[in-house]
Amino acid sequence: MKARVLMAETFLRKRAILLMHLAWLGAYAPLFLIPFRPGTWQWGGFLFGWSGCLLPLALSAGIFGNDIASGRIRLLVTEPVRLWELYLYRLLGLSLQAAVHVWTAGVLILLLHRFTGRGNINHFAVWLLVSWLIFNAWAALSTSVSVVVHREHNSMLVILATIAVLSPLYMLLLFFQDSLGTKIYVGVLRYAGPPVELLVRLGQGRCRLPAGIGSVAYSLLLTVFYSVIGVMLLRRREFTAAGD
Repeated sequence: MKARVLMAETFLRKRAILLMHLAWLGAYAPLFLIPFRPGTWQWGGFLFGWSGCLLPLALSAGIFGNDIASGRIRLLVTEPVRLWELYLYRLLGLSLQAAVHVWTAGVLILLLHRFTGRGNINHFAVWLLVSWLIFNAWAALSTSVSVVVHREHNSMLVILATIAVLSPLYMLLLFFQDSLGTKIYVGVLRYAGPPVELLVRLGQGRCRLPAGIGSVAYSLLLTVFYSVIGVMLLRRREFTAAGD
């Protein structure tokens, strides 16, 4: 009962959440009207980027920041609800939304593809899985940031931080591609940030089975790592932020 209530509360905390889902799903249909050549557009890759990477940032905006700033968190964190349970069920609420959204988008894409024949759906089932996995990673990262960032600024901060991290990477790859510093920088981004590159390779079918299983396991492990950091921050935030 407690888990169900907290997960439902994650979905119902803002009226705009349902509109976000509908707006994201509505973006797929117009794209099928674009007169590109058959087979040149990878629908699985677009699903990965559009709903897997961007939607979690929209849904997680202010997920803890609003409650902490308004003082509502004191009503949520009461016995027998613990802080780690609140974080866990909030994140599971987002993950459940992602599962429903990704599968709904998948059905919509397959139907439109069948009627129009535009784009390709190679490895589409794998793309559905990796879209859900990358959603969870971004959602956990953004949710943890929301614990320490005021109101709904966590999503924007994650976006700006991502741009700030990727901009030097472009310059390094352009001018110092073979340097040791570039290789270290790429390695840190590959294994410390959300596993976009690893999951894209999996979605494209460029991984053998053992490597694919490793990519899935690492993605889940990284999501857990981000979540543990978020729980630790939430505990500290609740005990020290008496004025919120």
